[in-house]
Amino acid sequence: MDQDLITLSKKIGGVLTNHHLSLATAESCTGGLLSHVLTGVSGSSQYFMGGIVAYSNHIKTAILSVQSDTMDKYGAVSSQTAAEMAEGIRKLFHTDIGLSTTGIAGPTGGTPEKPVGLVWTGISTPQSTQTRKNFFEGHRNQVKTSTVHQILLNLLDDLSTQLDNTENKNGK
Repeated sequence: MDQDLITLSKKIGGVLTNHHLSLATAESCTGGLLSHVLTGVSGSSQYFMGGIVAYSNHIKTAILSVQSDTMDKYGAVSSQTAAEMAEGIRKLFHTDIGLSTTGIAGPTGGTPEKPVGLVWTGISTPQSTQTRKNFFEGHRNQVKTSTVHQILLNLLDDLSTQLDNTENKNGK
């Protein structure tokens, strides 16, 4: 496994453990790679509750509570779907954080509006849900690995910002 991914996973694990936070994943285009990386760290069972690989749209709607209207209007690869996936997994697994990935890893499946390499990621907490649009180049595995790398960086940054703000409000 990529050493950068393990390093990021260890950093995130330390923050989650120290702050008693839990997370779960809802993955489409990464096919379980995000969960694999997060559980590649010893002790991850303290904070990683589980994940769902929701590759089909039916699983996104039936299990993760993505609204059919969202799928019809925006499609599986959209900010709206990434947000609803992240919120859905967080609520389903009763975790502090829900992560989602949905995109087109290629080499087929792209369109001019949604090209290969387009990936939306979502991070949901009880306070807010954020999505980010990404474009990654390379073959299928590179897109998947780049997606996992980026969502872990985003999560680490979001955690740092959120925890710093909480500590500042509490006068620490």
